[in-house]
Amino acid sequence: MIGGCGSVGRVLDFESGDSKFESACRCVPGQDTSSQIAPVRIVHSTESDLIENMDKKATWDRFYAENRNRTTTFKNFEWFFGFDAIRDFIMPSLQTKSHGDALLHVLDMGCGTSAIGPCIYRHSHLPVRVTCADISPIAVRQMLEHIQANTIQPHNASSQLEFVELDCMELQTRYVCRSVDLIVDKGTTDALLRSKEGKGKAGLVLKQCLKVLRSSGSLLQFSDEDPDARLLWLETEAQEAGVMSSDVSVQEVGELRGMTYYCYQGGSQRCSRSHPGPVWFVTCPLHWHTHYTLICTV
Repeated sequence: MIGGCGSVGRVLDFESGDSKFESACRCVPGQDTSSQIAPVRIVHSTESDLIENMDKKATWDRFYAENRNRTTTFKNFEWFFGFDAIRDFIMPSLQTKSHGDALLHVLDMGCGTSAIGPCIYRHSHLPVRVTCADISPIAVRQMLEHIQANTIQPHNASSQLEFVELDCMELQTRYVCRSVDLIVDKGTTDALLRSKEGKGKAGLVLKQCLKVLRSSGSLLQFSDEDPDARLLWLETEAQEAGVMSSDVSVQEVGELRGMTYYCYQGGSQRCSRSHPGPVWFVTCPLHWHTHYTLICTV
């Protein structure tokens, strides 16, 4: 992943319990995922380096190599939470994007060794082409080896699953504009924003996402960042990108050990000439029965 994690100081040291936010759907046919919840306790030899350099490829190569060397069997590593915690955000979003028999293009951006992408592939009723992309070839290779050893049967026989080494700042080297239906960003943007030199890179990644998304596509950002801060950042970056998001919403995913996590969902549309500049519409359920809309123009 480029990043592919969130607030490392909060995530590096937690153990599993009964919470669904700590489970990972490994997507192995015939297995009950509830039995696959394993304790996760990372004591990284270069923890300070990881926190400051989450935007660097070398950091993640070292992280995944060390993590793999600690165990004799492969386990999906999930930042924040696994598929079960967010499937109700991801799968309904796909249902609204059918192109008939054409494959829906799904990108798990900064996948690391997460099971999110394989779970989408396994559970989607619609035909999908799921691309699990990460900047670390070590993470990509581990996932490929795991999937080859544990074949997944997709719900839709036409669906496809692939793992690729890809810098998320260079999405347009792989995708043409308006070609992706869904981008899942589980902590990748968080990792960049919290890196010593990553803020500019996070903005570039967002701009790339907005450009490769279809006008009907969605970007799902899963984060522990407070809506007041994240929505302001999204608004600012979208204005600079020359695109607009027609209906950006934020919903609470849940709490894990006292930390609240959110899902920020938006899409991308090229601004029409009738607009004086980029427009960022935000519909934000701050409270159960309260919404507000923020309209910014340049």
